[in-house]
Amino acid sequence: MLFALIIAIAAVVIIGTSAYVLLRDRRDDLVVDAPADDTALDDVAVEDVAVDDVVVDGPRPSFRERLATARSALGGYLGAVFSSGRISSETWDDLEEALIRADVGVTTATSIIDAVREKVAEDGIEETAELPELIKAEIVDRLAGFDRDLSVDVVAAGGEPGPAVWLFVGVNGVGKTTTIGKLAAREKADGRSLVLAAGDTFRAAAAEQLTMWAERSEVDIVRGAEGADPSSVIFDAVERAGARRADIVMADTAGRLQTKTNLMEELSKVRRVAEKGVGTVTETLLVIDATTGQNGMSQATQFADAVDVTGVILTKLDGSAKGGIVIAIHSELGLPVKLVGLGEGINDLVDFDATEFVDALFE
Repeated sequence: MLFALIIAIAAVVIIGTSAYVLLRDRRDDLVVDAPADDTALDDVAVEDVAVDDVVVDGPRPSFRERLATARSALGGYLGAVFSSGRISSETWDDLEEALIRADVGVTTATSIIDAVREKVAEDGIEETAELPELIKAEIVDRLAGFDRDLSVDVVAAGGEPGPAVWLFVGVNGVGKTTTIGKLAAREKADGRSLVLAAGDTFRAAAAEQLTMWAERSEVDIVRGAEGADPSSVIFDAVERAGARRADIVMADTAGRLQTKTNLMEELSKVRRVAEKGVGTVTETLLVIDATTGQNGMSQATQFADAVDVTGVILTKLDGSAKGGIVIAIHSELGLPVKLVGLGEGINDLVDFDATEFVDALFE
């Protein structure tokens, strides 16, 4: 009897252990598409991957509300200068230093100070308390006179209407793919038809992310195999847009910034191929992370030298950005900032308003 009892207990233990192992294995089998390594996770994390339900409505965020960080930084630099009493030679040095620290750049800061100094001499102004309005007026003037519209009106060869092609360029990590997704949702809500082109074929996460945006916004997307020729993907997207009489093709491009020669050749090829069919490139939009400051200006200079940039989209302007890069882009590159990101929400990509921007920085 004792021997039989021992045998029974052993059988129960063996059966229970086998059942546990089987259950564990089945549970492990349910983990699908796990990243193969940490690199895959890093690639996905380059830009915001989460895509909420696309609902383009609600109030537009205000510059004053979202630029509190930039306003605080600039106020800290300028506050002591504006409250110092009478204008002296040190006032101009301090003002120039404050503007440079706010990412305006040396060349632009010097030019602004020279213009304001001339105005002060002409009007006989003596008190620093009168300087803020003069500086605001000078900056607004420098931001004026630019076309900030996104062009969609094109006529292809033969007089037939064709899609407007918007190329998006910029280094990895600036929010390029997310920007395309948000802008696509906005254009769709405004009644335009569009096709997205996943031209960043070197980073799988970019194509996956753009696909999610396309599905959420219910717009078409063309993507190729990983490592495929970006130009061919964009060409196919333009052809599909033409066949379906879509208004716009929004084309993502690879964000690798290699040598200036390679960059120029690749982007020139993309643009050339994009216009071989029924489409016309009406916008080449450079996406820059505003928090990178003068490093962002360096990127802008390289891309502007490589391709005919028509405008700039600044992301993360609500973050730790100091705001001065906006002024530098207009003054030094002669390019308009057309859109800015004032948050992570679908409605937070807004048209740039120069007066509202400057008021938000100085209020």
